[in-house]
Amino acid sequence: MPLYDKPVRLLFKDMVEDLGVEPGEMIERDQVYAWFAENYPKVKDATISAYLLKMSTNAPSRIHYNVDASGDDDLLYRIDSQRFRLYDPARDPTPIYEKTEEDVGQEPDDVQVASEFAYERDLQNFLSQNLSLIEPGLGLYDEEEITGVEFPVGNRRVDILALDSDDNYVVIELKVSRGYDRVVGQLLRYVAWIRQHQAEPGERVRGVIVAREISDHLLLACSELESVGLYEHKLSVSLNRVEGDWARGDLTVH
Repeated sequence: MPLYDKPVRLLFKDMVEDLGVEPGEMIERDQVYAWFAENYPKVKDATISAYLLKMSTNAPSRIHYNVDASGDDDLLYRIDSQRFRLYDPARDPTPIYEKTEEDVGQEPDDVQVASEFAYERDLQNFLSQNLSLIEPGLGLYDEEEITGVEFPVGNRRVDILALDSDDNYVVIELKVSRGYDRVVGQLLRYVAWIRQHQAEPGERVRGVIVAREISDHLLLACSELESVGLYEHKLSVSLNRVEGDWARGDLTVH
């Protein structure tokens, strides 16, 4: 449900008109934040950051924010992380609507690394739709068409941002392989960002690490942190033979 009488997508277009942005003219990220702070203060910085990506035609990560392939979200062209200009269809490349190689980084040569990346995406997709497996009442963050999958925190993204049954934030970091103690610093950085830029006063923020195996060092590092939960996952594949007039194999993924 929109915070105001217009969704943020349309407020971005109002901003461009209100600021008098001309074709080819640059607009700074801070200008965007300042305009919303003055005119629509209920829109949070993280939501603005997500929409800056969603409405930038050349931002590979816009695909994580339900970008509209009809062109309604094609407003800006990102020059760098801080500067934008209006999208020019006669001059700029075709807008990105699907995953590109740039979005996932260079294709890894190592087969295991490539497989782990694919498994992490599968795990992310599965858990985002089944967060109650972590705890009852846990649900995916969703506001103004921006969900908690690949939620922006500064120049990085959280694997999953969720809300618990008391509407407190839960930051979830996924590792398809072994979870080492260094992931704690990464998670705590994300938790602090959400607390400072997203949460309202009085709202709690905690973290969850989901890995195939929790290392002893990670377990020890988190033993003094009440705000971090640890979970191990298991991915399994089973083959079921189906008998009939001829034999055929049926692959089932759990």
